[in-house]
Amino acid sequence: MSNLTTAIQLTRNSTYKLNNGLSIPIAGYGVYQLDSKTTKDLVYRALEDGYRHIDSAAIYGNEKEAAEGIAAFLKDYPKVSREDIWFTTKIWNEDQGYEETKKGVQKTADKVKPYIGYVDLFLLHSPLTSKDKRLGSWKALQEFVSDPSNDVLQIKSIGVSNFGIEHIEELLNWEGLSIKPVVNQLELHPWLPHLKLRKYCLSKDILLEAYSPLTQGHKLNDPELLSLEKKFGVPKVEILLKWSYLQGFIVLAKTEKFERIKQNLSVLPDGQVEDDQLEETKSFGKVDLEEEILQALDKPESHEVLCWGNKDPTEYKD
Repeated sequence: MSNLTTAIQLTRNSTYKLNNGLSIPIAGYGVYQLDSKTTKDLVYRALEDGYRHIDSAAIYGNEKEAAEGIAAFLKDYPKVSREDIWFTTKIWNEDQGYEETKKGVQKTADKVKPYIGYVDLFLLHSPLTSKDKRLGSWKALQEFVSDPSNDVLQIKSIGVSNFGIEHIEELLNWEGLSIKPVVNQLELHPWLPHLKLRKYCLSKDILLEAYSPLTQGHKLNDPELLSLEKKFGVPKVEILLKWSYLQGFIVLAKTEKFERIKQNLSVLPDGQVEDDQLEETKSFGKVDLEEEILQALDKPESHEVLCWGNKDPTEYKD
């Protein structure tokens, strides 16, 4: 059963505390499938519109351009510091393994370090390698986090993506573990709720990041969703984004349309009232949906085809 909480207090500046004590912005702008030629400008616009969390990956081919967008924004808006912006990237399968991951981090460092200095979060992009490679990668990432003054790249947090219960268990039970994953990034939306995996991650103090909260577009014309949109007068995109926030996810919205960047973020209230020096009428924001909408979107477990293959990530094995 999904979380049926009808309202939650959140704003565009809200953060969640990770198990390492750092705070991650709940609203992220993802650069998956963005053309490298436009990534810099899109990231700049996302930051200008209020995003403070950029999600990238080595396999996307635009890490450098995303970092350039951050650097350009910081130059133009000196009141915003590097520490105010969260940057995530990921190690792809071919760079998994102890030595391979060290080389992969170096490749990322060559692209982003000149622009943003450090990486806030590094993820293992998928579990589709082998146990030895996964654990070897984690060993290497732990070493980077434990030595922030290393010559390659400072990494502040590490986590996983598309990992099932068995793979997280493998990691948590490994005798070499010294740093727990802070997040598990998954495709999450009403038709792919990952209920068992979410319950497990919650029990281990691992936060969930939702990518493709808009279902990669394939459910945007779902008759039930369109019916809810018409009945309650709430746009379908807003319904899906609010659903994710009400589940307690860190939400990664992706768009290559400049106008949609701000629209996606506007689902969250800004939480500020002008000319309120005493903060007597300051609003701390609320995200809410009608209970009927939440009930309708309370879907059972799904085993739809994912981008990683024809199984749910909780079923992947070596």
